[in-house]
Amino acid sequence: MIEFQNLYKAFDGKNVLQGLSLKVRDGETVVVIGYSGTGKSVALKHIVGLLHPDAGDVIVDGQAVGTLERDALTRVRQGIGYVFQFAALFDSMTVSENLALGLRRRGLGDDEIEDRIREALALVDLSGTGDSMPAELSGGMRKRVGIARAIALRPRYILYDEPTTGLDPVTSAVIDRLMVRTREHLGVTGVVVTHDMRSAYTVGDRIAMLYEGRIRQVGSVAEIQETEDPVVRQFIEGRAE
Repeated sequence: MIEFQNLYKAFDGKNVLQGLSLKVRDGETVVVIGYSGTGKSVALKHIVGLLHPDAGDVIVDGQAVGTLERDALTRVRQGIGYVFQFAALFDSMTVSENLALGLRRRGLGDDEIEDRIREALALVDLSGTGDSMPAELSGGMRKRVGIARAIALRPRYILYDEPTTGLDPVTSAVIDRLMVRTREHLGVTGVVVTHDMRSAYTVGDRIAMLYEGRIRQVGSVAEIQETEDPVVRQFIEGRAE
């Protein structure tokens, strides 16, 4: 389980997270929604220890991430796949080489690496693209490679940072389908950060709205769709007033 416990974080005197508390249960996908700049990605980075909390912490499998020494943090990270907003692929490497990088760091043999790459690319419908360079792929395909890279690690958790940003509606729907397929096939627990409500309704078991540094409301898709909270209602309906 992943649990945010009263998490605080500020940058240059500006408070971003102000008492964020949220539990992500094993096997579910929780979607964190909210306005741009509200700290959604900041929250994700605390899960893998890329940021250190000012107060509070994130608990992953019973361990407080902010207190872990390097070796223990590395072990926690090995159970987490991270899908970055813009895929974060190395342009000088082929698709297969991008996927292999993290696997080699884990000391896997060449045969197992090859099997995992083939399996991961098939799961995201990109079989046969291993020798392609990232520049040869569309934006949606690069996002799918980013998901494949996370899948190849066979993680316990996958974190998605704005997975549909910059994509057309059809390609966004493809990414949503892949996220659902990943959960169903691999049984992973997911945390998805997005402001795309269509995507949130499709992939989420529960949806949590981050507002003014803390969770404003959390509930099932139906509960969020039927909310009477004026702030949540304004956001999900995209109203400017």
